[in-house]
Amino acid sequence: MVKKRKIGLFELYAKDAEAADRQIFGRVSHPDRRGFLKGAGLTAMATALGGFIPFHRYMPAGLIPAAIADGTVNFDIDGKDGLVVLNDRPVNAETPAHLLDADITPINRHFVRNNGVPPQEVNVDEWTLSIAGEVENPLTFTIEELKSQFEVVELALQIECGGNGRAGFNPPAKGNQWTTGAIGNSMWTGVRLKDVLEKAGVKSTAVYTGHLGADTHLSGDPEKSPLSRGVTIEKALDPHNLIAFQQNGEDIHPMNGAPLRLVMPGWPGSCSQKWLTGIVLADKKWNGTKMAPPSYSVPSYPVQPGAEVADSDFETFHSMPVKSLITSPRSGETLSAGQTSLRLRGHAWAGDDTVTKVELSNDFGNSWTEATLAPLMNPFSWATWEGEVTFPVHGYYEIWARATDDKGRVQPFSVGWNPKGYLNNAMHRIAVMVPQA
Repeated sequence: MVKKRKIGLFELYAKDAEAADRQIFGRVSHPDRRGFLKGAGLTAMATALGGFIPFHRYMPAGLIPAAIADGTVNFDIDGKDGLVVLNDRPVNAETPAHLLDADITPINRHFVRNNGVPPQEVNVDEWTLSIAGEVENPLTFTIEELKSQFEVVELALQIECGGNGRAGFNPPAKGNQWTTGAIGNSMWTGVRLKDVLEKAGVKSTAVYTGHLGADTHLSGDPEKSPLSRGVTIEKALDPHNLIAFQQNGEDIHPMNGAPLRLVMPGWPGSCSQKWLTGIVLADKKWNGTKMAPPSYSVPSYPVQPGAEVADSDFETFHSMPVKSLITSPRSGETLSAGQTSLRLRGHAWAGDDTVTKVELSNDFGNSWTEATLAPLMNPFSWATWEGEVTFPVHGYYEIWARATDDKGRVQPFSVGWNPKGYLNNAMHRIAVMVPQA
């Protein structure tokens, strides 16, 4: 007996977009989307979405309407509110876009990305951090010694999982199916990693850091590490990296790394080791758990979706790509009768780089309106933007957002497939209904 496998929405569209249209919106005679969106298919799609689609002629082939692609389920976790569960062993949960509207992400809304089991018993007074390896003077600090021996700073810093957006790849990539919510921008308090490393004396032979944490492997084997990644020494010495002991002026949430963690904005969140106990400087690329391909790596050349790629053909990625998020209104908003315009708000970020522009479209990318960017709170914070769009007639609309960074790179409509589903910075889009006056 062959067990039938359920096919997800994205995979269904990837296999045959026109067939998916007909299967989801009803059987029609038109063989392609162009014809589909001129006849009964357009009526069926509009009915499913709740109203006429004014700019349907610009809708790309195979596009899954945002109103259908969005789907969230609340997940209860102590100290968190409204997160969506992706995995419970280890715990991984993301934040729906509309709950990320605040400039500073509240502790209860910050996403959770665990690789192992967090330490169950934490004594803050006895917690220590060791600095070893390619340094002149190996050192060990308690948290109180970090506070007393180094300048304590507070910075708004974004942390994003390298797999944020993985759910948008077809065929599906293995791993937690993050949509858009594996991102947060909290106010972190701590000491500069640069200051601590320089006190230990960075040797000229140091080229990479290695990070150690107190979480344990899912197997329970104490000899196995769930995660131990690192960064280049150049990145480590950037003054905006923190060894943090507070989040938004309070204790860090246990699932977010209490009592001590790294915050290394701009690079994948896995570099920001939680439950931090040690930092090792190495004379070559760190060889810790999940440093080797294909972890946090992408093929060094474009590959066909679903292709097998040899480990030797992967390369580790560093800075995260330019990206934006619409946080207000939430997808599925219905305007008031007679309302013909809508104010929107959201955030944008660009890894090690800086966002210079955010644009909005309500006609499937046929035209764009520039939003207003607020000044950055500090480097490596996300940028908050606001904009307005108008609607010529009633019906179903999608609002798309795209950001541009200071190197001229623009968010694409879609990105090339990779086996691990990393670095998806495709434009964010939401559904909006404009009722008849």
